[in-house]
Amino acid sequence: MALLTLEAISKHYRQGEIDLPALKQVDLSVEPGEFAALVGPSGSGKTTLLNIIGGLDVPNQGHVWLHGTDLTRLKDAQLSDFRLFQLGFIFQAYNLVPVLSALENVELIMVLQGRPSAEREARARHYLSLVGLEDVMLRRPSALSGGQQQRVAVARALAAGPRLVLADEPTANLDSENATALLDIMHRLCREEKTTFIFSTHDPRVMERAERIITLRDGAIVQDQHLNQTAYADHN
Repeated sequence: MALLTLEAISKHYRQGEIDLPALKQVDLSVEPGEFAALVGPSGSGKTTLLNIIGGLDVPNQGHVWLHGTDLTRLKDAQLSDFRLFQLGFIFQAYNLVPVLSALENVELIMVLQGRPSAEREARARHYLSLVGLEDVMLRRPSALSGGQQQRVAVARALAAGPRLVLADEPTANLDSENATALLDIMHRLCREEKTTFIFSTHDPRVMERAERIITLRDGAIVQDQHLNQTAYADHN
């Protein structure tokens, strides 16, 4: 059974009297444990699609099924709870709380989930260690490098126990060494934790490690390539 299914997703934005199409009848299915990248030129619809998958935006038409739940039918409060327990987010800008330590930043979502204090701390320490930050977990973001801050964001996303992690240009602000290290960590955790990752990216370094590349152009999927298989589906 697919973890994620998109059915005829369309999205447009109103600008004055003009409708600007962002997505056009997008169909997509993603299996558990995939490490996939959404790619395409600026304006192709990558970020819009990622935001719709994550329930941060709503389509004008179509349905988003995640683990058997139709996100498009949820009320705002239900959708907020669903995101909290089922989805992890990694953003280009890290989005860490400046006054909290790395450990506290990772614990924060678990506080909202209502997990007990001892469990929160144990999980936060575990995932910070997995991303190589066991020696700096009590430092605040201002005392961490960009690469370290992004690793905190990865640990935060995974510690909450999501089925799906959505990453929007997670390597854009990183040098090659830090980007490579971060991608290696995420790929290893994908295999070990069986967590599904979907990236929105322009970065060739991400594309090189992706096991599936979904190419968008003008709001439509034009190619869906499974790199660990001998054939791929072409939507042209």
